[in-house]
Amino acid sequence: MTKGIEQVIELDGIVAHISKPERRDILAVQSAALKSIHDFMWRRGVLQMMPIMLSSVTDPLNHPVSDSSIEYAGQRLQMTKSMILHKQIAMVPQGIMGVYIVSPNVRLEMPDLKMSGRHLFEFSQVDIELKGATAAEFMKFMEELYVHVFSFVKKECVVELERLGRTISVPRAPFKIYDSVSLRKTLGDDFERIASETEPAPFWITDHYREFYDKQDPVTKKHINYDIFYPEGFGEGLSGAERETDYDRIIEKMHERKMDQTKFAPFLEVARKGLLRPSAGGGFGVERLVRYLTGRKHIRDATFFPRVPGEPVII
Repeated sequence: MTKGIEQVIELDGIVAHISKPERRDILAVQSAALKSIHDFMWRRGVLQMMPIMLSSVTDPLNHPVSDSSIEYAGQRLQMTKSMILHKQIAMVPQGIMGVYIVSPNVRLEMPDLKMSGRHLFEFSQVDIELKGATAAEFMKFMEELYVHVFSFVKKECVVELERLGRTISVPRAPFKIYDSVSLRKTLGDDFERIASETEPAPFWITDHYREFYDKQDPVTKKHINYDIFYPEGFGEGLSGAERETDYDRIIEKMHERKMDQTKFAPFLEVARKGLLRPSAGGGFGVERLVRYLTGRKHIRDATFFPRVPGEPVII
């Protein structure tokens, strides 16, 4: 079979994918969810920033991905993996108490994640940062947001959800909170998957060892971070933390993680000058949220043009 014929067959597959009758209903659920998010943020005084796609710095992540940088005008620029560093810097101006972005993210994940059902190498993330917030305050904020989103979609998308065969249960706040260390001892290394499959409602898992910008309690050594997990085996939905603002502590944590500090020079200079403000935040994938709300088996079914690790990009 020639390459041209293969491309035609694969393009036919994409056309069949976007032509499914359910596509309109899934898009309606996504539109309702995004409207409810925008309304919630406006009422809370959290201001919307526009996303950026190229920068000298971006999220280092806590797992390996393929390089997605480009050369432009003699400078090496990174495709945005998340706007974590930018939204922290956005806390510097007076009068801004919170920001959010619906940000396109490019994370060229390893092909072996193709069958996870929840990974895309290009996706959209609602990224939020609240100035002066503690972990507990941000977690409460997110629980209220999730309750609002689920309630709005359940009310406004009755027909669509019925056609999709999906019944939405609006979660009750506060969500259950589990510590990662305790869960690992109880359930083993696969504790996240097991907990997601057995819990009946969205829940938190806290204290993960990961990026340098997550704050760590100097006494208990616990990491002051948190993830929301969806039930029914849908897995992680949100990742966030209180932020480290002390320059010396940031440098110490980068040393611990054997990171190249030169790659983060602009951000580190902001920290060195003492401009970073205490904040807490997090980000959740739009497609993962829509996948859960619509009950789709694989995340490719939650988007028109899926970018699944290991699968060719046709259009």
